[in-house]
Amino acid sequence: MRKLGLFYLATSNIKRKLFRTISIVLSVAVVAGTLFSATMVIYSVKRSINIGTERLGADILVVPASAEQQARTALISGEPGTYYMDRSVLDKVRQVEGVEKATPQVFIESSSFSCCYVGKVLLIGFDPATDFSVTSWLSDFSGKFGPDDIIAGREIPTLKGRTLTFYGHPFKVVGTLAPTGMHYLDNSAFITMDSAYLMAAESSKKAMKTIQVTPNQISTVLVKVKEGFTPQRVSVKINYAVDGVKAIASSEVISTVKEQLSTLFTYLFTIGGIVWIMALLLIAVVFSMIVNERQREIGLLRAMGATKGYMFRLLVTEACILTTAGGIAGVTLGAVIIYSFKNLIVKELNVPYLWPSASFTITLMACCVVVSLITGVIAALYPASISARMEPYSAIRKGE
Repeated sequence: MRKLGLFYLATSNIKRKLFRTISIVLSVAVVAGTLFSATMVIYSVKRSINIGTERLGADILVVPASAEQQARTALISGEPGTYYMDRSVLDKVRQVEGVEKATPQVFIESSSFSCCYVGKVLLIGFDPATDFSVTSWLSDFSGKFGPDDIIAGREIPTLKGRTLTFYGHPFKVVGTLAPTGMHYLDNSAFITMDSAYLMAAESSKKAMKTIQVTPNQISTVLVKVKEGFTPQRVSVKINYAVDGVKAIASSEVISTVKEQLSTLFTYLFTIGGIVWIMALLLIAVVFSMIVNERQREIGLLRAMGATKGYMFRLLVTEACILTTAGGIAGVTLGAVIIYSFKNLIVKELNVPYLWPSASFTITLMACCVVVSLITGVIAALYPASISARMEPYSAIRKGE
């Protein structure tokens, strides 16, 4: 009698119609895989944007007017870029109403001719005396930031305590940054401005390429606005008060990215919703057909003592097994595809992208499987209720 248990009968019925079983599993797998993949992409991009903006630490970036587009592109795609303006811009920005803090930075792109690090890195010189962002990223950093110290982004292959050499100048790694997903930060290395200018002056003798930058030049001014002022309002004031520059509110750049991605996300969820409805209808239709095909079987089981509740649970159990299998297959395949092609995905999206933690991924996979299970239960409710209401004698006669 144990072989006539609910689970045994359900799995036996599933095995009898292999093609139909595969069709249902595949339809649910598509739903689960789409839901999992879309949520992973959306969560990863938003997380990266939030962390990157927080790490940037500035409400406004002031750059040369001619380099506005280059600066915006660097923030989003992380392509290293160098541009310069006169250092006098810093004092002019500090005098603008609404500016609480302002600190300069100078950009130098590493060269393949440098000895000895040949990776493409954006060297960012900052002023430790006025900086309000860089050193605060390091929770384990204490003490004064020395002239030959360097903070490495996560994409730079190095460890704390190692030495990196750029343009013949050696730097000691005093810390590495946690990943942000923004290549502008992850593929950058931070040194003092004095070290940057010294390295530039020595490059003509120590390196095969000379750095064309002087102490009178800076690349950008990071601004923190006073309480009661908005970055948009202060950026307008800076643009009006200082000639030849463009003040970019970091929130403006982020909102632009979100707008660009909103359409993509809408399409993804719309497609996912359509596929889910189609899968729901497909499962409901298939199980309605199953009830009609198995009327004689249902009648015999009822005649042997199976209750209405048992018949209801039998069909729902079959649906649960099929949709759970489809959900597991879908999220597993989705995870394999995403992680196998993650570099291509990041490149094609061309936006900040920070891969989520393992715990979040596992939780999301479990949620998608639960959604698949719920889909099966909902789709099987009506066919299951029909099978439960069948009278033994009439069901046997109709099934003959």
